[in-house]
Amino acid sequence: MSLVLKLKDLLGPDAVLTEPADVAAYIEDWRGRYKGPALCVVLPASTAQVAAVVQAAVQASVPVLPQGGNTSLCGGAVPAPDGTPPIVISLARMRRIRAIDAANNSMEVEAGCVLAAIQQAAAEQGRLYPVSLGAEGSCQIGGNIATNAGGTGVLRYGNTRDNVLGLEVVLPDGQVWNGLYRLRKNNTGLDLKHLFIGSEGTLGVITAATLKLHPLPTAHAMAWLAVSTPQAALEMLGRFQQRCGATLSAFEMLNDVQLQIVLDHVPGRRAPLPASHPWHVLVELADTGRRELLDQVLQEVLEQGVAEGLVDDAVVAASGAQREAMWQVRHSVSEGNKKAGLGLNTDCAVPVSAVPQFIERATAAAHAVLPDLPIIVVAHLGDGNVHFIPLVPFPQWQALPERDAVAARIKHAIDQVAYELGGTFSAEHGIGQVLTEEMAQFKPAVEIAMMHGIKRMLDPRDLFNPGRLLPSPPSQQ
Repeated sequence: MSLVLKLKDLLGPDAVLTEPADVAAYIEDWRGRYKGPALCVVLPASTAQVAAVVQAAVQASVPVLPQGGNTSLCGGAVPAPDGTPPIVISLARMRRIRAIDAANNSMEVEAGCVLAAIQQAAAEQGRLYPVSLGAEGSCQIGGNIATNAGGTGVLRYGNTRDNVLGLEVVLPDGQVWNGLYRLRKNNTGLDLKHLFIGSEGTLGVITAATLKLHPLPTAHAMAWLAVSTPQAALEMLGRFQQRCGATLSAFEMLNDVQLQIVLDHVPGRRAPLPASHPWHVLVELADTGRRELLDQVLQEVLEQGVAEGLVDDAVVAASGAQREAMWQVRHSVSEGNKKAGLGLNTDCAVPVSAVPQFIERATAAAHAVLPDLPIIVVAHLGDGNVHFIPLVPFPQWQALPERDAVAARIKHAIDQVAYELGGTFSAEHGIGQVLTEEMAQFKPAVEIAMMHGIKRMLDPRDLFNPGRLLPSPPSQQ
């Protein structure tokens, strides 16, 4: 408790939470699957306060767990159920947009800024911050960076990694690294920001970032397509890429199981097409020119798809409201799935050309463990990221003997298919506390050894988010 008192002296009593009702939202993930105890939750208001907390924690040999919006799907942002309870450092009070340089297409923001607020601030300056995902109304940019978040804009703009110019980080010894560069060209040694992007809080606390901005599209054209197979969707992707080039901003695919779950469990969502179809594609074009030109190109590619038998039906968004309604369906998948049953979430990526084969083989692999499970598929088809989710209805899940072991077998079988196709078991969600064993099995030993070496150099006492991201070293297994 002496450490808690010291933290209260450093931050003020209102910024250190210890009561169970106050810490509850910080120690359990939003789906209620992962939970663990914390010594306390601190809410620093500045980088200097974060550094002071880290110094106090290290001096007391207490682990540190940085936390953003707590929207993780891998349990990486909440304490583990065992081990020494950590100090949870919530960045929620650090949400200042420090500067926007429109001419340089950059903005400097604090780590607690909510993604949607960053998007809005950029738009007010005629610029676009392009990372977009379903949790953008609550996730924080620090967490996005720590997990290298993906989302629906990767096809055109890349992951979070591709949209970060610089970082400010509190290191595990309490030092502050100010690497808030605003440059596209800075060839002065190793680009250290990439150590922390995707590190999931294991190497330091990201406190601020310089983000890359883009011209704000002023014209959009969107359509919702029905297709018979993933292969037909893949061929339509090729048609759009060839005809539309860089104006193709999103190409999202979901199966009818996923669409029906959204319609059944999320109020206000409506099916874009009147009839049922096995597969659906949301496609968007965006540019700074005239919308009429985008609409024309969109219509031409759709007509080509219909003529070639690739498109069974389609509807074009005729207004901004219709466009928003289509996006709401796509962004409601996590909310719907949470209510529908126990989804065995996977986050695989394979070469785009292998997506249809992956879906076919992963379905067979999952059904070999539990036959006839409903399969949810929601995919960022344009970048090869497929969320393949066997869904176990809640009553069946409760009655399932050794359910955790069965779930692990199913997910590993799916990850194995991705690996055999030259893919990965984690594309955009991160590793957290649930995929470290997959890391040990699918990553080359030399890669894991290099990552452990970096971890030991920066955090030799293993106090920063221990047990996450990396499997245990061989000597500890």
